[in-house]
Amino acid sequence: MSKSALITGITGQDGSYLTELLLSKGYTVHGLVRRSSSFNTGRIDHLYEDPHEENRSLVLHHADLSDGVAMVNLLRDLRPDEVYNLGAQSHVRVSFDSPLYTGDVTGMGTLRLLEAIRASGIDTRIYQASSSEMFGAAPPPQNEHTPFHPRSPYGCAKVFGYWATVNYREAYDLFAVNGILFNHESPRRGETFVTRKISRAVARIHAGLQDTLYLGNLEAVRDWGYAPEYVEAMWRMLQHDTPDDYVVATGEAGTVRAFLTEAFAVVGRDWREHVEFDAKYERPSEVDALIGDAGKIETVLGWKPTVLWPDLARLMVQADISALEAELTGATVRIDR
Repeated sequence: MSKSALITGITGQDGSYLTELLLSKGYTVHGLVRRSSSFNTGRIDHLYEDPHEENRSLVLHHADLSDGVAMVNLLRDLRPDEVYNLGAQSHVRVSFDSPLYTGDVTGMGTLRLLEAIRASGIDTRIYQASSSEMFGAAPPPQNEHTPFHPRSPYGCAKVFGYWATVNYREAYDLFAVNGILFNHESPRRGETFVTRKISRAVARIHAGLQDTLYLGNLEAVRDWGYAPEYVEAMWRMLQHDTPDDYVVATGEAGTVRAFLTEAFAVVGRDWREHVEFDAKYERPSEVDALIGDAGKIETVLGWKPTVLWPDLARLMVQADISALEAELTGATVRIDR
């Protein structure tokens, strides 16, 4: 019989790529979506299966990480082999504006899910999406032994979720793992995240639809990887014989300024002619440098990234140019990369 998986945050960047990966491996995938009066499933619409079809491989359920009772009932009914907790309020800057909401969904939501697994009595394996933002001010390179020093409500909430996952592994013998993922991007990245904001602006400037891009701190150093490769790392963690925690990163980092240079070079432009500073995009407390040491996951699970940030910048710009051209000509386009 094929395996089954439950994914929270299935409509996000990582959720869409993970769904594709699991479906390609023969899984039945169940996804949690929040109720909304408008459709928010754009990243997985190409995978949609009519609810009236029998033996569907992808099934969506209305539920929310803020509702622990619903989580218990759903888990008891579905009894998935694997659970991937990707759901969160994941925008770092927004977490300063909505700290309580971020703490409730990103932090307490993880605890509700862990407790729902315990309370439902099911035998499953759970992946918790932890974040490099937990390291915050800790000097790079950061690995599994680096102390946490979060610098945002989002980072604090992720630290809570991390230790809740470790605690349930130790207290209740759950197969629970933390994937400490450094920044990972793609053409499906949300348009308010800096890399996608840049790639989309380059495409629009190239098409004559925009002239200025407003950004905050250009000196922040980040280790950017390619999201489809990172969901493979998630899956590998749950296939191992024993649960453990892993850093997932490329080990190669650049500044936002360097990403800008690479992105604008695709269209032969100088970013300095189009980028202006806007203080509202700065954070009250900044994370200066995140550079991951992923030696453990390479040694134990054999995972190693192949796409580094310069190639990623070019890939994202080219995808946004293609998408914009299709939009302007009325063609139908889907981002497969």
